[in-house]
Amino acid sequence: MRLDTLNLWFLGNPELPRRIGSLQITAVGKGVSLIYGTPWLADGFALSEDLPLIDIEHLPTGKERAVGAVDDARPDRWGERVIQYIDRPARLSLMEYLFYAGDDRFGALGVSTSAQEYLPRRNGPLPRLADAQSLSEAVAKISMKESITELERQMLLAGGSFGGAKPKALIEIDGVQWVIKFFNGEPVDVPLLEHATMSLARKADISSAETRSIPLRGEHALAVKRFDRSGSRRVHSVSAGTALRAVTIDGQVPDYSYPNLAQLLRRNGVARGGQNLLDMRELFRRMVFNILMDNTDDHEKNHALLMTLPGRHGSLRLAPAFDVLPTNSGQGRQEFGVGTDGFDSTLANALSQCQLFGLSESEARLEISKVIDVVNGWRRYFSDCGVSSSDIDNVAQRIEGEPLLSQRIEFK
Repeated sequence: MRLDTLNLWFLGNPELPRRIGSLQITAVGKGVSLIYGTPWLADGFALSEDLPLIDIEHLPTGKERAVGAVDDARPDRWGERVIQYIDRPARLSLMEYLFYAGDDRFGALGVSTSAQEYLPRRNGPLPRLADAQSLSEAVAKISMKESITELERQMLLAGGSFGGAKPKALIEIDGVQWVIKFFNGEPVDVPLLEHATMSLARKADISSAETRSIPLRGEHALAVKRFDRSGSRRVHSVSAGTALRAVTIDGQVPDYSYPNLAQLLRRNGVARGGQNLLDMRELFRRMVFNILMDNTDDHEKNHALLMTLPGRHGSLRLAPAFDVLPTNSGQGRQEFGVGTDGFDSTLANALSQCQLFGLSESEARLEISKVIDVVNGWRRYFSDCGVSSSDIDNVAQRIEGEPLLSQRIEFK
C-alpha cells in the first residue's frame, strides 16, 4: 500500500472522533506535514505549541520526523520492527508506519484513510494476561528473526507495534490496557528490576505509572498501566522532546533538560491550585532519584506531558514517571540535562539551578534529603520485591559505587 496522504483524527472520546486535518509526505519524502481542516481551525486546539491554529502546511523541522505532536503518534524502533516483520510493506515511509501502527497508539491521535469517517487499521482484540507467556515467545521469535504462527501473528498485530526501543506489546487486564515489556537477553532480570525501581520511586513521593510483575517461565515480564487512558477516554499526550522542540526558536538546538522542562511547566502547566508548581517540585525529585539510582537512560522521550484541558492555556500536567530503572552503565552522565554542569550525574549539579524548579536552596536540599532516605533502603526494598541477590549485587556496583554512594553519604 502506497500512502502519500492520511487523515488525522482526535479520539479524546473514541465514540465521537473528530477530524483534525490531513497529513502529507513532505517534498523531500522523509517527513510528514499537517494541514488543519476548516472545522478544526474553527473550534479545535493546537496539538502542540509549534502547531498553531492557522491555515498553512505545518512542516517538520528535523529529518525523518512527523510534525509536532504527530511525531509521538508514530511507532518507535520496536514498533517499526514488528511492522516490517508482519506486514512487510513494500514502501516504508513515516506515513506507512503511522498507518500500520493501528488504533491503540500513544495519546489521543489516530490516522485514517478516510476524511469522512474514522477508519483506522483495525487489528482485533488485545491479548489477555493469560496470553503473556505465548506473547513473550512470539516477541522472542521476532527478535531472533524466526518464523511465527498465525496465532502469534494475530496477537502481535493487536498491539505489537506500540512505541519504544525494546520488545513490548499491549495486553488487556480486567478490561484495562497495559503495556507489557519483556526480557531481552540482559544479564539481569530487567522487568523485575524496573518494577522494583518504579515502586521505590513512589516511596520518594514520585508519581510513577502503576506496574505489575508478571511471572513467566524462567523470567519475568513487566506490565505498565497506561496513563494516557482514563476509562474509555484517551488523553492527548506529548513527549517532553516534542514539547521542548515546540518552544525552541527556529534554527536553535532544543534544550532537553530538567530545568527547561520545569520552566515549560511553570508557563504552561495547570496553575489552578498551584499544580504546575507541584509538578515542578516533583520533577526535581525525579531528577535526583534518577541520578542516585543510576537511571541514566532518562532522555527526552522518557518523560511525557498530559494535556488535561485541550484548547486552554495552562493545560499541561507532568505524566507519571515510566522507564525508571538502574541503567547499570556507570557513565556518570544523564541523557536529560541537569544543571550548570550539563549532564553530570551529581547532586551539586542538581542543586545548581534549583530556582528554576521553584525551589530555594534550602527547600531543594530538603527534597534531596528525602530522596536519599528512600534510596538508602533500596537493597531491602528490591529484595522484598523478589529481585535476586545476584541481581541486587550486580546493580549495586553502580548504585553503591563510590561516585554515587559518596554523594549520598556526604550530602548535607
